[in-house]
Amino acid sequence: MSNIKKIAFLTGTRADFGKIKPLIQSVESETGFEAHVFVTGMHLLEAYGYTLIEVERCGFKHISTFNNHTHEATMDLTLAKTITGFSNFIAETQPDLIVIHGDRVEALAGAIVGSLNNVLVAHIEGGELSGTIDELIRHATSKMSHIHFVANAQAKQLLEQMGELPGSIYTIGSPDIDVMFSSTLPNLSIVKDYYNIPFKDYAVAMFHPVTTEHEDMEDYAQQYVDALLQSDKEYVVIYPNNDLGSQAILKAYKRLENNPKFRIFPSIRFEYFLTLLKYANFIIGNSSAGVREAPYYGIPTINIGTRQDNRAVLNSIINTNYTKDAIVKAILKDKIKQPKALDIFGSGKSADAFIHSLKLDRFWEINHQKQFRAI
Repeated sequence: MSNIKKIAFLTGTRADFGKIKPLIQSVESETGFEAHVFVTGMHLLEAYGYTLIEVERCGFKHISTFNNHTHEATMDLTLAKTITGFSNFIAETQPDLIVIHGDRVEALAGAIVGSLNNVLVAHIEGGELSGTIDELIRHATSKMSHIHFVANAQAKQLLEQMGELPGSIYTIGSPDIDVMFSSTLPNLSIVKDYYNIPFKDYAVAMFHPVTTEHEDMEDYAQQYVDALLQSDKEYVVIYPNNDLGSQAILKAYKRLENNPKFRIFPSIRFEYFLTLLKYANFIIGNSSAGVREAPYYGIPTINIGTRQDNRAVLNSIINTNYTKDAIVKAILKDKIKQPKALDIFGSGKSADAFIHSLKLDRFWEINHQKQFRAI
């Protein structure tokens, strides 16, 4: 009987793949472990850049794909379809551990399949707070998971408050910090040439739908685009995720097409995106990149609306509402940059801490039958 531990990673978006990629690489490079990557969600949608190509480019030995797409308004059906596909994958692969990330329905599907099939589930970056439906999905995913790899002590404390056992929580930082300060990031000139970005000075614009406010997303998106146009600055615009309301944002972006001050992309390779962010004047929208990655680079953030409610409060982040005037005022405001010496999401050693945890005997001895710890 083989002593090799099979680790199944589930990825559904360009964002979660950027975070778990260092963890997959750490497993691939370690004897005694075998990585299997289940690719689904936005990765398989041509309208959002068909980012399966980025996963395949990494050269992982075992990659499986599954198209879980239904419609932006049917997240419940997407969840059900993902459960079906991932269940078949688990039955065939028979992993020792399932690794999921964050707060998407794909992660929840992974946790459900693992827990109901008596397979250990490890959740990356649980125990965090935000606005919208993401919060419900994240906490539900944590409760369906056996093991937690969290970004910081605050996340650990929140999970303990939710009844999770302290021994099941490993504080490793946010894995994308590993990539952010890697020596392998491309330089800016390479990125600009690759994506044909002519701007000397630019901002990054990323605006995602807020599913609980989907009826207002068309108005929000139009106000956002109005503000970008009125600011008279140059922007690298990246498509939203495919949640309910995304079509309203893409419709608004039609007004930016053929405008020389805008370059619009369905997706950008994670390492290339980090380089663009690192040298941007600021990031504007409601992406978590504005409250996580940008402060580590000392880049100002204009955070719009409610999507990142309850996230970190830093002096490099200007919070504003959805109105055009408020957004323009924030763009033109003098901003104070956050010092780069941050450690609220780790110090770039997450992959090392992750693989170290997998080598511990006690990691594999955790009870598959979860216990609730009352405080």
